[in-house]
Amino acid sequence: MSAERVWTVLDLLRWTTDHFTSRGIDTARLDAEVLLAYALECDRLRLYLDCEKPVEETERGRFRELVQRRADERIPVALLTGSREFWSLSFEVTQDVLVPRPETETLVTAALERLPDTEAELRVLDVGTGSGAVALALAAERPKARVVATDLSAAALAVAGRNAERLGLADRVAFAEGDLFEPLAGERFDLVISNPPYIGRGEADSLAPELRHEPESALYAGADGLEVLRRLVAEASDYLEAGGVLALEIDPRQAPALLQLCSDAGWRDVRTHRDLAGRERAVSALAGGEA
Repeated sequence: MSAERVWTVLDLLRWTTDHFTSRGIDTARLDAEVLLAYALECDRLRLYLDCEKPVEETERGRFRELVQRRADERIPVALLTGSREFWSLSFEVTQDVLVPRPETETLVTAALERLPDTEAELRVLDVGTGSGAVALALAAERPKARVVATDLSAAALAVAGRNAERLGLADRVAFAEGDLFEPLAGERFDLVISNPPYIGRGEADSLAPELRHEPESALYAGADGLEVLRRLVAEASDYLEAGGVLALEIDPRQAPALLQLCSDAGWRDVRTHRDLAGRERAVSALAGGEA
């Protein structure tokens, strides 16, 4: 990206896409677009409307730094820009939270399918909320729901709280610090939902380098990745109304184990839910008793 030539928006997109591709980044074009739009303080559509526009050196310098950090340090784009879209909502993200991913929208969809009444005055618990993406997406979709979101990390809860304020949902979403259900003794909910850590420690070396920039506590769960999921399946019914819903995100390879765990623990109507790639990405079930 030499300084001597005149660089247009399209030139920068092409050069950066090729550069990212050569570094093994799968989403090369998308990453180039998002980072250039961020550097130019515009949206991605504007890049193509102004594709022949020369880019000033100051703007190129800002973009160059982002490109270097993405390619050399493999920092996720969301952490470079400080935001990520999820469920058509914009979320602040930092290194204190897991970056919301498209496949987690499968978890939200599963919960909404189980609780189709949009006017129901639901009580919802999101365990391990991170950025608050799942809790706030559900609050946005169910305007009469009251949501509680827990996390072990005070730093993560601070991010989630800011997201709730910015999205205008802070009056219906409360946050509590603690391990899983620890802050909620005696409370009952219509839905317990969680995108817990579910990666086995032994897989750490084989994962994408971008994950090094996200909190380990949100990624890893024991040797087989099931440590937290086992606890959720075993304990969640104590916090659900009769017929209440449990919804969990999983690694697709864990689906058989989760179905067995739920069956052994007495959950009923256990279902898996597939993401857009056709993988079993979530499991949902009903607590004992009548709905």
